[in-house]
Amino acid sequence: MSLTPDPSDWQVALVGYGEVGRILAEDLRARGVSVFAYDLKLADAASAPPLRAHAESHGVRLATDHAHAVARADLVICAVTARQTEAAASACAAALRTDAFFLDLNSASPGAKQRAAAMVDAAGGRYVEGAVMTSVPPYRSRVPMLLGGTSAAALCPGLNVLGFAATVASDRLGVASATKMCRSIMIKGLEAMVIESFTAARAYGVEAAVIASLHETFPGIDWESQASYFFGRVIAHGRRRSEEMFEVAATVREAGLDPFSAWGTAERQAWMADLAAAGVFGERTDPAFSRSRDWRLEADRILAARSTGAQETP
Repeated sequence: MSLTPDPSDWQVALVGYGEVGRILAEDLRARGVSVFAYDLKLADAASAPPLRAHAESHGVRLATDHAHAVARADLVICAVTARQTEAAASACAAALRTDAFFLDLNSASPGAKQRAAAMVDAAGGRYVEGAVMTSVPPYRSRVPMLLGGTSAAALCPGLNVLGFAATVASDRLGVASATKMCRSIMIKGLEAMVIESFTAARAYGVEAAVIASLHETFPGIDWESQASYFFGRVIAHGRRRSEEMFEVAATVREAGLDPFSAWGTAERQAWMADLAAAGVFGERTDPAFSRSRDWRLEADRILAARSTGAQETP
């Protein structure tokens, strides 16, 4: 297959129509790009309606399965949860057009990316790992992204024509994902530490003193607003974050190290996701569920959950 010289004429398939997938769909459609999308949640009667409504409002065509989504695509963008990385690659591989690009944005370990690449490349596709280096919503499709693999240099110019902000990290698979995974040890770890530290401080009534001390040591950080941001993001996306951190732990193990910090962070993020699923922070169906949050209110909810049985020690 020969791709059209103008990337704006490419047909793009989004595998995964969650927060990231919908943002990318909006930006691509705003440029007039043809977009198909598929998500496992389309088969769920509870979660499908808002996805279908979003697709209809933005002119995105929904597919019935992975193969239907990618069969005519010039570019497949895979943005599923970390643990679905290899399964999604496997489900798409057989239906890929020869030489179609497969951009894997999932937060998976270098080993998982290499296994996914083997399936895509064996089917005649061109696998490219993509490492999204910060939160997507503020930047949207312009979020800083590292590309890796033998087809990264071929994809990068066209991807940027479509409104992305991609750079090639390496022609060797695993470099881009390792960069992201090692960064996540710090970023997601800080989220987990702030939630644990500030909630415990709240229980003891010493939060003001703790925050004052932190500000003295790290004066460049607004700990009040940062804590509220961390609580809000983990409450809304703790499950996805925990899956990423278990992949980070796998990355650390692949380097021959014990993932003490990464594993603990994954457990804390999963613990927060369990509390969210139990309704401790409100109903997910509430449009305001992903709003900015007051960390003190959320810490109080966590502490109150101790007496209801909703909270378990990780």
